Order: sequence, then C-alpha cells, then structure tokens
Amino acid sequence: MIAIVVLFSVFYLFQINRMTYALCAQKEIPEEKQPKIYRTINVLITILLISFYLEILFTV
Repeated sequence: MIAIVVLFSVFYLFQINRMTYALCAQKEIPEEKQPKIYRTINVLITILLISFYLEILFTV
C-alpha cells in the first residue's frame, strides 16, 4: 500500500510542477518570483498528500 501511495504522490507532484511551469510561462511571471511559487505549491500539495496517506492508513 505504501508503494502505491508513494508512486501516486511522485506522479502527482510531477504533474503539479508541470502545470506550475506552464502557469509561470503563460503569465510571464518573473524568474525571481518563481521559486517562491513552486515552494508554496509544493508544500501545500505535500500537506494534501500526507493527509491523504494518513486517511488511508487509519481507515483501512
């Protein structure tokens, strides 16, 4: 079960980062602001994935 969640998480983070890159390119966000955007999005998605894992862990 852990392996499936980890694989899903890696794939999901990769997709989110791809969409973030597309957003930064489309909106022409300056290079100096991009690391902050990536960091914020990655932290929020990581919190979401940890919550998802804990929910699965305690309901199964």
